[in-house]
Amino acid sequence: MPRMTAARAAVEILKREGIDTAFGVPGAAINPLYAALRAGGGIEHKLARHVEGASHMAEGYTRAKPGNIGVCIGTSGPAGTDMITGLYSAIGDSIPILCITGQAPTARLHKEDFQAVDIQSIAKPVTKMAMTVLEPAQVPGAFQQAFHLMRSGRPGPVLIDLPLDVQLAEIEFDPETYEPLPVHRPAATRKQVEKALGMLNASERPLIVAGGGIINADASDLLVEFAELTGVPVIPTLMGWGTLPDDHRLNAGMVGLQTSHRYGNATFLESDFVLGIGNRWANRHTGGLDVYTEGRTFVHIDIEPTQIGRVFAPDYGIVSDAGAALELFVEVARELKAAGKLPDRDTWAASAQERKATLQRRTHFDDIPMKPQRVYEEMNRAFGPDTRYVTTIGLSQIAGAQMLHVYKPRHWINCGQAGPLGWTVPAALGVATADPDAPVVALSGDYDFQFMIEELAVGAQHRIPYVHVLVNNSYLGLIRQAQRMFEIDFQVNLEFENINSPELGVYGVDHVKVAEGLGCKAIRVTDPAELGAALEQAKKLAAEYRVPVVVEAILERVTNIAMSGNDIDKVNEFEELATEPGHAPTAISPLT
Repeated sequence: MPRMTAARAAVEILKREGIDTAFGVPGAAINPLYAALRAGGGIEHKLARHVEGASHMAEGYTRAKPGNIGVCIGTSGPAGTDMITGLYSAIGDSIPILCITGQAPTARLHKEDFQAVDIQSIAKPVTKMAMTVLEPAQVPGAFQQAFHLMRSGRPGPVLIDLPLDVQLAEIEFDPETYEPLPVHRPAATRKQVEKALGMLNASERPLIVAGGGIINADASDLLVEFAELTGVPVIPTLMGWGTLPDDHRLNAGMVGLQTSHRYGNATFLESDFVLGIGNRWANRHTGGLDVYTEGRTFVHIDIEPTQIGRVFAPDYGIVSDAGAALELFVEVARELKAAGKLPDRDTWAASAQERKATLQRRTHFDDIPMKPQRVYEEMNRAFGPDTRYVTTIGLSQIAGAQMLHVYKPRHWINCGQAGPLGWTVPAALGVATADPDAPVVALSGDYDFQFMIEELAVGAQHRIPYVHVLVNNSYLGLIRQAQRMFEIDFQVNLEFENINSPELGVYGVDHVKVAEGLGCKAIRVTDPAELGAALEQAKKLAAEYRVPVVVEAILERVTNIAMSGNDIDKVNEFEELATEPGHAPTAISPLT
C-alpha cells in the first residue's frame, strides 16, 4: 500500500473529485498542504489578498459552471474566521464550496496556542459539515464525505480543519483506487407530478416561479420546455434569473419588493395558481405573505424536505431535485398535449406580455451628474447576451436587476441571501477564472467596491480580465433610502475633500488612482453621452492587458429606486414610466 502524508492524500482526493483550481492564502499551519499542492501538481492556485476574498472567489468559481466546486485554503485561526462570511453566503444560496484550514497541533488544542481557534464550532451553523480531523488516517474519509455532502440533497459548503501534525503524518492511501461516493438527490414520483399538473390544469391564470434550484440542477432547458408545452408564464426569482431568456414570450418578469419589474408584480397579482420549483419564498420576493398568497393555490417543489412549509404552507409540496421533477413534468405534459388535454393559455400569456410592453421603467436620462438608470441602459447596449453579470447588494444591484437583461442560466451571479458588501470583486475574479472566454461584467456601488478593493491586485497578478462598472454617488444609497422612514440621513455620506485629488470635488475616494495602483486599468465618466464609448473601451483594454478594468460612472448624489417596504402591491415608483407621454420605451435588447 502506498504511503504518503495525509496532506498529500488530501490533494490526491481533490484532483480525483474534479478540482483543478484553488484560491487561498498560505501560512505556517497550512504549509504542509501547500507543499503537497506543489508536489502533486494538477491544481492551479490563485493567491488572494484576504481569506474572505478567497472564499468569495471560490463561490464565484462554483456558480459559473455546472459541476464546479470552488476550494479556498487558509492558515489557522483568523483565516478560518475570515472564511465564515463566505460560508454563510454559500449556504444561504445553496452553493457548494470547500474551505480547508490549518490548525495548531492536536497536542496544543484548547491551550490558547497562537492562532488556534475552535473553527469547527464557529463554522457549524453555516456549513453542511465542519470537522477538525484529529486522526491522520481519517483525512481521506473526511474529504470523501465532504464532497458527498456538498453534492447531495441541497448543495452547500463544508469546512475541513487540519491540525499541523495531522497534515504531516504519513498514512497508507492508494489514490489509484479512490472513487467518489454516489450522490443522493431526492426525486419526485410520477403520481406526485400528475397531481401537481392536475392542480395547474384546473387553474385559470397559473404561473411558474423558477428558483435557483433549477440552475443548480442544470435544468433550465427542461424548465423552458415545460413552460412552452403548457403555455404557462414564468416568474424567475433573483437566483433563478436566466432560466429562460428575458425576451422569451413566456417570461413574465420578476416579482418582489426590490429586484422586481412593475409588469412582473402586476401579472403575479392577477394569478390564481403558483408552481414554485427550486425556490425558497425569500422575503424580498414575497413581501407580506397576506398579499402574496391571497386568492392563490401553491405547489412547492424543493430538494430540501425542511424547506417545504418553512415560510408558508403550500397546498401541495414535493421533495425533489428540480431537474428530476422537471423531467417528469415534461414527460407528463407531452402526453397530455398529445392527447389534447392541456388548456389553452394563449390569452393569459398574452396579457402578461401586454403588461411587459406597457409597464417598463424609464431609463433614458441626459442629466449631468448621471442618473443611475442611464448606466443600465448603456450596459444593455454595450454588453451582449453572453455576458456574465456579477453583483451582490445595494441600490446598484437592485436597479441593475430591474433594468438589465439576462438571457442564460449562470449569467446573473448574485449573492442573494447573505448580501455581504465586498463580495463582488472576488466573486467576479472567481467567475472569470472559471470561464476565461466569457465576458464578465461586475456591478458595484462605491461602498461595495471599497470593501475588498485589494482583491483587484489578484486580477492584475494572475491576469484575470473582466469589466467592473462602478456607480459612484459617495453615499450608502440603499441605507439612505431606508432611513427615509426615520426621517434621518445619518452616517451614510461617504464624501470628503480629497486633498490629493481636488478635482474630484465632493466625491472623496479617487477610485481610478486606487485601481491603477493595484495594477488595473480605470476610466472615469461624468457625461452619460460618453458612457457607451467608455464601456467599449473597457472591453478592449481588458482584452489587451488581461486585467480588471474599472469604469467609474459619477452619479447624482441622491436617487430613489423603485421599491416597497412591505407588500408587492405597494411598490413606490419615483420616476415616470417609459411609456408615458414624451418618453419613448427605452429597453435596449431583443425584448423590444
